[in-house]
Amino acid sequence: MPKINLSNITLNYEDKGKGKVLLFLHGLGSSIKDWDFQVPFFSKNFRVITVDLRGHGDSVMKDNNFGVDYMVNDIKEFLDALKIDNVTFIGFSMGGAIAFQFAYSYPEKIDKMVIVNSGPDFNNMGEIGEDLLKKRTEFLKTKGLDPLAKEIAFNMFPESHQLNLRNEFEARCKKNNFDNYYQSFVTLMDWGMGNKIKDIEAETLVVASDMDYTPVAFKEEYVKNLQKASLKVIKNSRHGVVLDQPDAFNKALFTFLSHE
Repeated sequence: MPKINLSNITLNYEDKGKGKVLLFLHGLGSSIKDWDFQVPFFSKNFRVITVDLRGHGDSVMKDNNFGVDYMVNDIKEFLDALKIDNVTFIGFSMGGAIAFQFAYSYPEKIDKMVIVNSGPDFNNMGEIGEDLLKKRTEFLKTKGLDPLAKEIAFNMFPESHQLNLRNEFEARCKKNNFDNYYQSFVTLMDWGMGNKIKDIEAETLVVASDMDYTPVAFKEEYVKNLQKASLKVIKNSRHGVVLDQPDAFNKALFTFLSHE
């Protein structure tokens, strides 16, 4: 896979297909492998780009800065380097935060936006967010990343027929540098859009799993604050919907991308 040298990072990415550009942004502790079931499907009709975000995968940082704003800057410089002026973002979990922030900061570059099991305010999720921040930081400090990777993988893919997905995600998460993962997590949990979400004009599809960490009602509430947004709920799915229900997800995404 190619790599591109930018001012503060060398980004690892994959670029396949031709047509309108789809940029897929993975979740916390993962990599472009989140999109293994999407790349072959969508690259038949679109130009599909996946990228390892700051502190993740095979991308290499040249500084020690973390947070959504830095990731947005990386992606802006990345798109400029590839001379891409118009793009649809598909952001899963942490990737959704980056998509939200990018759509607000650089609206002229956004065609459409897809938010997958994510939200616009990780710093204002109430008891769910506070509990997640407290438990995960304590877990990391006392037990380390490997046991956390095992627990997250099981929570995402607990069923017997999901064993391969579980093992692959656990292995992927364990590859992370501890400090990179920790800093990515705590800075993500400190990020939020607030009222700025109302200024986002891009047509948006929000995809929610019926068994995600945050309830469907959480997504329904913020969808109301977006100018042009619709919600699609995927049944029998947990947080990793792009992996545990790829056919249903791909169908919903393709339908959204195909209408003008």
